[in-house]
Amino acid sequence: MKNDLIIDQFFSGDGALHEVIPDYRKRAEQLDMSKAVNATIQQKNSLIVEAGTGVGKTFSYLVPALINGGKVVISTATKNLQDQLFLKDIPTIRDALKIPVKINILKGRSNYICQLRMENSIVEGQFFNKEDASFIKKIKIFSDHSNTGEVSEINDIPENSTIWPSVTSTQENCLGQNCEFAKSCFLIKARKEALAAEVLIVNHHLFFADFILKDEDISEILPAADTVIFDEAHQIPDVGSIFFGDNFSTIQIFNLIQDIQLSFKNIAKNLEELDVICKNILTSIVELRNFLDSRNDRISYNKVPNKPEFTNKLEEVIDEIVKLNNYIDLHKDQSPEMIKLSERIKSLVSITQIWKANDSNDYVYWLDVFAKSIQFNITPISISDHFKKLQDKTKASWIFTSATLAVNESFEHFQTMMGLEEASTLQLKSPFNYNENACLYVPMGMPEPNTEMFNLALIKKVSPLILAAKGRTFILSTSIKSMNEITSFLKDEFEKKNIKFPILTQGAAPKNMLLDQFKLHGNAILVGSLSFWEGIDVRGSALSLVIIDKLPFQSPGDPVFESKINMLKAKGGNPFMSLQLPQAIISLKQGAGRLIRDEFDKGVLMICDMRIINKPYGKKIWRSLPAFKRTRDENEAIDFLKRL
Repeated sequence: MKNDLIIDQFFSGDGALHEVIPDYRKRAEQLDMSKAVNATIQQKNSLIVEAGTGVGKTFSYLVPALINGGKVVISTATKNLQDQLFLKDIPTIRDALKIPVKINILKGRSNYICQLRMENSIVEGQFFNKEDASFIKKIKIFSDHSNTGEVSEINDIPENSTIWPSVTSTQENCLGQNCEFAKSCFLIKARKEALAAEVLIVNHHLFFADFILKDEDISEILPAADTVIFDEAHQIPDVGSIFFGDNFSTIQIFNLIQDIQLSFKNIAKNLEELDVICKNILTSIVELRNFLDSRNDRISYNKVPNKPEFTNKLEEVIDEIVKLNNYIDLHKDQSPEMIKLSERIKSLVSITQIWKANDSNDYVYWLDVFAKSIQFNITPISISDHFKKLQDKTKASWIFTSATLAVNESFEHFQTMMGLEEASTLQLKSPFNYNENACLYVPMGMPEPNTEMFNLALIKKVSPLILAAKGRTFILSTSIKSMNEITSFLKDEFEKKNIKFPILTQGAAPKNMLLDQFKLHGNAILVGSLSFWEGIDVRGSALSLVIIDKLPFQSPGDPVFESKINMLKAKGGNPFMSLQLPQAIISLKQGAGRLIRDEFDKGVLMICDMRIINKPYGKKIWRSLPAFKRTRDENEAIDFLKRL
């Protein structure tokens, strides 16, 4: 009760939040969410909250989390959101509440310089190119003077530089407390500070990869948590499925062999047996890749071409890895590096033996095929049981929140995927006036989305609206191929009609740079695929029109998704209604959410897929969207844009 009074006062029109945010306005939805989170924390339960754009969900969960105290772990979708929480949101709430809590942020290993690997790289002097040879000097100077060792603090080396894998921490190469640099290790320091923090911010991938499954060094953080909060929780089922499974790759095998050969040069003279084993493995993994098409692909193991021959070759590789493991066992006690190599190869033997058995109906066995390598994946069809076991590791309260979790006002889809059937749920609509400020327009006369002429027809339909909006448009596509085709057709159309609006396309520059350019131009069109459907925030007049080409149904050809569909069919269920449609609706809500970002934003959402109108399930889709004014009249949509 006392906490509810604190929350009431904090979010009131003249409360503490008003003092630190001058333009703050009280929102009933924000207050409702904060009280629901507070009750869940006190009762040690689980809560799922969909909070529409504008509710202010971050402050809603931070206030009760801080006033209840204890260890709080907040997991977000991206590093950018981590930084937003760490640098701005939590300090704002902490200062307003006058609660002196210690905050920390922890990122994955690859974000920290490994001094051992850096020094080894300097000594070996083997680099991919001249740039790396110059970069290593800058990294050394930075490392010698940095308190954090975070690579993001080195501004003059590109993110995609080939030097980073040679100087950053990896679990495979980490010697832990046996390392000569253990006392000054940036990663160890970051993790000690993480253990001491009262509020710790991570991202979803790190949460699953390190806290839960892989890294015993920090496994004590989660059991110590009193509150666990997942922001952007709609991503958890997909992220969790990656880490509740396992994988190995030909690149991983190649790197392990390189490290073994390098280490053995220093401790052994007769290396003929080792060289033969390593040569056999390297030759076989090249032959494995040659069994498959040259293009990148995701393919079920059952659908591999010439599967018997492929399997025989894979078993040859696995047998040779076992021989290599036996060889390493004879030398593993000679140094900390050899102990670590022994651990790495034993882990590899373990996962390859599971793959070789290939005998679980609860998992999907599938391949990620790249230009010169293959990743072998074992992914659970459902993560619900795994996640329940994870929750049982701690007595914490669990909060799951996002702007897109419900389908047609039901949380059943998310609850079933996560095993959260007993969790409380709360759906809070956006406080923004969509009916006045936004219009959903579905054009007449569009062809079926699977026809060859679809994108040409789309360009004809969207051009008048883009002109009415004076540029200021996002075009969100469901595939890279379609995105590129739309870009090409749009450029041709603009050239024919002498339209001068800038056209920006995903991939032409880093995402943040494209967004900066979009805002700077003030009349641009940005064409993007699925990575632009969420996590993008363009407020104000720079964006007035969001165009979505097709309903974002996931391809049934994806091996994991296909297995989920088959499992539901085998149980007599309807995979379209229980899986494919709900996931499409959640993705569509994310894309639609790019349009209205604050109470003053106005604009048109144009969906070019006729299935939202002429299919029986279409009603479920548009009913799940905010309460847009709806029209099929082009002139009405154009007039709406012209009035902005």
